[in-house]
Amino acid sequence: MTVPVTIVMIEDDEGHARLIEKNIRRAGVNNEIVPFRDGTGAIDYLFGVDGTAIVNRGKPLLILLDLNLPDMTGIDILKRVKENEHLKRIPVVVLTTTDDKHEIQRCYDLGCNVYVTKPVNYENFANAIRQLGLFFAVIQVPEAE
Repeated sequence: MTVPVTIVMIEDDEGHARLIEKNIRRAGVNNEIVPFRDGTGAIDYLFGVDGTAIVNRGKPLLILLDLNLPDMTGIDILKRVKENEHLKRIPVVVLTTTDDKHEIQRCYDLGCNVYVTKPVNYENFANAIRQLGLFFAVIQVPEAE
């Protein structure tokens, strides 16, 4: 039996978060989405009370990550996730307004799987999220160790 993938959405802009979820749903993805408006809450969820992340060992997760958060950078979260033995195989999709080539390369170097730049134009953004939803519908998330 396959356990459905839980999408962990780390996005501080409430409007963007609603738009992302709406378009993921529109693409036919009905997986649970656990939203966080800051990095601290997301880190607590991912790493658990003891900070080891053993709480999420074996759970199929996918992280949707904004880089610009109020309390820490998405880069910090990405780095911590990819350095953790229980979380390092979790796919991370960076979804942010930052289109700096060095920042994009840095995210890939740290282990992000997909980097999507949020278009400022609403319709383009909505379309990008619909495409991302279709991606979620076909992606196979490897089991964590």
